Amino acid sequence: MVAEAAQALAEIVASDKAGRHVASLCKAESLVRAAELLESARRVLVVTGFYVPSAKAPETDGPPGAAVLARTLRRMDVWAKTVTDRLNLEPLAACCDILGLDAPLCVRSPEEVLSSGPDVLVFVERPGAAGDGCYYNMRGEDITRWTANLDEAACLAMERDIPVVAVGDGGNEAGMGCLEEELERLMPDFTRCLCRVEADVLIPADVSNWGAYALSGLLSVRTGRWLGHGPDEEEAMLEGMIKNGAVDGLSCLFTASVDGIPLEVHRETVARIKEVCESYMAKKGVGTPRLKL
Repeated sequence: MVAEAAQALAEIVASDKAGRHVASLCKAESLVRAAELLESARRVLVVTGFYVPSAKAPETDGPPGAAVLARTLRRMDVWAKTVTDRLNLEPLAACCDILGLDAPLCVRSPEEVLSSGPDVLVFVERPGAAGDGCYYNMRGEDITRWTANLDEAACLAMERDIPVVAVGDGGNEAGMGCLEEELERLMPDFTRCLCRVEADVLIPADVSNWGAYALSGLLSVRTGRWLGHGPDEEEAMLEGMIKNGAVDGLSCLFTASVDGIPLEVHRETVARIKEVCESYMAKKGVGTPRLKL
């Protein structure tokens, strides 16, 4: 049943709607493995934040996914915090406030990320270094100057046997290094910009937020109660981020959209994830979810 739910969720969030081909590498098994790691965790940190220098603003992809996943874990009685750097702090803080979470941790180094003692580390739409040690956006522009090297916490974590889960959508995010060969074949013109930082489990998606939502949904199926969010909260987070200085990463405009995909599509995706998860919970004989969204 869980495997079937994971496959259904993967089909929702990784159908290559963005046309970047990365989502075609998503496997239901990765969602299952990530859920298993998080379900057994006691302390989880969720790192996010992707700055857009040309707009002098963070992008709208990442913070909502990180906040929803953190709240899902909190609802499972797992200690969970979101993490970012100074340039990406305000939109993430807005998402956390809307979902009733504590303020994010604001850090400057990979060592500082791990100082809270997580036993699982998650990255959602966080830049990852390419082979030359620099960071690139989807336009192939070098954004190293504006990017704190928080992705290096993944390497430190794996050296310490701390599992790392990553969610991305473009090939240049932390964790994408474990699909290096596949991504080079899919994106030959983007090879020099591809992230080389690996993760234990990687979830490629159409939109990174959606990958995190699917993981939240699968955790709901596994625990037998709805732990995620709804379309209204999705809209509130996107609007809250815009009010706090975020932009759509594709258009670089202050609009309540993500990666050029309009708000209504995100609302529909969130509603579809919830609908699918509740259908699988019903098949397991679970009653109506009691958590109020």
